[in-house]
Amino acid sequence: MNRWFRMVVAAMATVGAGGMASAQSPFPSKPVHIYVPYAAGGGVDILARTLGDVVSRQWGQGVVVENRPGAGGVVASQALAAAPPDGYTLIVVASGHATNPFLYEKLPYDTFKDFTPISLLASSPNILLVKADSPFKTLADLIAAAKARPGSLAYGHAGNGTSTHLAGELLKNLAGINLNAIPYKGGTPAINDLLGGQIPMSFNNGPESVGQLAAGSVRALAVTTASRASFLPDVPSMAETVPGYDTEVWWGLLGPAGMPPDLVAKLSHDFVAALNTDSVTQRLSKLGASPIGSSPGEFDAKIHADYDKWGPIIKAAGMKAE
Repeated sequence: MNRWFRMVVAAMATVGAGGMASAQSPFPSKPVHIYVPYAAGGGVDILARTLGDVVSRQWGQGVVVENRPGAGGVVASQALAAAPPDGYTLIVVASGHATNPFLYEKLPYDTFKDFTPISLLASSPNILLVKADSPFKTLADLIAAAKARPGSLAYGHAGNGTSTHLAGELLKNLAGINLNAIPYKGGTPAINDLLGGQIPMSFNNGPESVGQLAAGSVRALAVTTASRASFLPDVPSMAETVPGYDTEVWWGLLGPAGMPPDLVAKLSHDFVAALNTDSVTQRLSKLGASPIGSSPGEFDAKIHADYDKWGPIIKAAGMKAE
């Protein structure tokens, strides 16, 4: 991140004191709108508002966060694709942006051609949760039970095609077990049913899990990233039991297609700088997320990599959007 930060600073210096060649006045000269494809209060919303507060102070202009939930992010993404490429309309997307082409028969935009990657912002592991009094003490216990009684166990997730759904499908695929996937309208309802005993386990992201873990009402069997999470150092990674297992949920910043390169460089620079501030890193740490900050090219490569990784798994599982 520091290497990219220095490169962007150098690139911005070459634009000159007269402002960007692509703009008649310094950017931004009016409020910037950031779409959030999910309801207020979730991890994406909190991240967008936290970053927006920092960059608005830096710019001396307001940042307006607009929640536009619907269709797994498609509603907000369609609105962004139709916006002018002037930097005044942006979106914070989650990792589902890369997999929506496999879940919807027809999208009203092209996932790659209709957007400009700006920066990968942050990531968080998903977490395999069980009730605090669950008989499953380890991931190995759960896998052994699933193999002994194929199809007898179910896991909750936040909806078809979400990162938590994919986390469960990857476990089934790599561990060679049969689990029933139970979709919910978000991660919180899945946790509620887990607490109520309706399901024996649930995959949830960090921001919606940390409170329940702190309260001691649930227990984490494993995190889904290849290595252990800094905010849960005593919880094993999936890969410690299931070699090759590695997945996460990530969040990134996009603009419409056709944005001038110098404008993209400025936005990337400013949001990466915001990610480096103490207030943002502390806020993300409390949510169980880690700041990243990347070049536009690195973010573009991440979207393509997830598209290639998850496409075959989604097709094999026959997943479709709800």
